[in-house]
Amino acid sequence: MSHEPRIRVTHILTRPELGGAQANTLYTVRHLDRRRFAPALVTSPRGPLAAEMAALQDTQVTFVPELVSPIRPLTDWEAMERLVAILRQERPHIVHTHSSKAGFLGRVAARRARVPVVIHSVHGFPFHDWMPRVRRVFYRALERGAARLTDQFICVARSDIRKGVKAGIFTEKNVQLIRSGIPLEPFRQAEGLGAAVRAEMGIPATAPLVAMVACLKPQKDPLAFVEMAARVLQQVPQAWFLLVGDGELRAEVMAARERLGLRERLHLAGWRRDIPAVMDALDVLVLTSLHEGLPRVLPEAMARGRPVVATAVDGTPEVITEGETGCLVAPGDIDGMARRVTWLLRDPLRGKRLGEAASKQVGEFDIDDMVRRQERLYEDLMARQRGEAA
Repeated sequence: MSHEPRIRVTHILTRPELGGAQANTLYTVRHLDRRRFAPALVTSPRGPLAAEMAALQDTQVTFVPELVSPIRPLTDWEAMERLVAILRQERPHIVHTHSSKAGFLGRVAARRARVPVVIHSVHGFPFHDWMPRVRRVFYRALERGAARLTDQFICVARSDIRKGVKAGIFTEKNVQLIRSGIPLEPFRQAEGLGAAVRAEMGIPATAPLVAMVACLKPQKDPLAFVEMAARVLQQVPQAWFLLVGDGELRAEVMAARERLGLRERLHLAGWRRDIPAVMDALDVLVLTSLHEGLPRVLPEAMARGRPVVATAVDGTPEVITEGETGCLVAPGDIDGMARRVTWLLRDPLRGKRLGEAASKQVGEFDIDDMVRRQERLYEDLMARQRGEAA
């Protein structure tokens, strides 16, 4: 019988938002095998998942108010010093960082605190083609600098692996693909739950419903969803639309809804936790993102057997196969998106066939498999580190 001590793993996350990276980190920390691992979590106290994180069992949870998303040099320096102090006190074997800000500050702090192993999960890079070149070069330089402090990378999409290798951030030898998982069974067993969602919002039970589940921020381009809804409504007058999520563009989305005369047909639902029921309620899921890592909302829709119309960016084509499990369009192609959505609403049997085909392709997104693969990675890296130290 092995008497090896439990591996202490500290996860560092910027904000406890209702995003894929945040939800998956929470699930990982909650489900790590406590016989082999002693998890800890460090994040900001501001966000809808904060209370749930604070209530984690058998987990050291530390909130750092100085962890904020925007670049604020003084606040960021204070956050760095707090992280160094926390890591020196907790003395983890592994630090696992997520998101751009926590990824940079956390990795620097981990090296200053002499943490043996540092891992960073890439949920999409902070630099992309839609930002000004100066900012893009700056963020890429920061990622390259932090990469020198990193023992292992995890990417959720092969497209991010290719991008990271091309940008000189990592090589094929120190990156591993681990999909962003979802709990499959709640979506597979959600049949009938959507009726309550429709009733709550006054959406007729048989009306075609098109929805997007996303943070209302520039990356997701929610204004394109509003424009698309107006064009679809001209072709399918009985259609309804739903935006689930919130964020900095909420006011702009509301203004566009008013301008386009969609107040009665486009609901802004804010953040919701009953996503399996939402997926059961809708007929077509839309995602208008300009860039992505690999959005977990896609396998969520697929697990419920719903067809998807999404922009063909980054990891999305790794999930959706054009014409087989959904439809892909170029980012910003509102007309193309409206045509695909209209096509599916007018031919619901075709949408059903796409959704059924998609439901058979989501096995690799099982969230428990995601946790087990991370556990194996932790143990492999610790074994390697101990061997090098011997």
